[in-house]
Amino acid sequence: MFNSDPPTSPAAADEAVEEIVAQGPSGAIVLAGIATACVVAMWLAFYLFVFLPRGPLQ
Repeated sequence: MFNSDPPTSPAAADEAVEEIVAQGPSGAIVLAGIATACVVAMWLAFYLFVFLPRGPLQ
């Protein structure tokens, strides 16, 4: 798509946009999944290496 000529008619432009939208938000879903996995991994590491070694509070 980067090296292709731009569409000459508005109908062709609309079709191009519809084709792109039909592919779905897969990149956004992957990015959200990676970000969520990072947050969960950081929380788990903090829990294991900070809270558990301190032991129960008295």
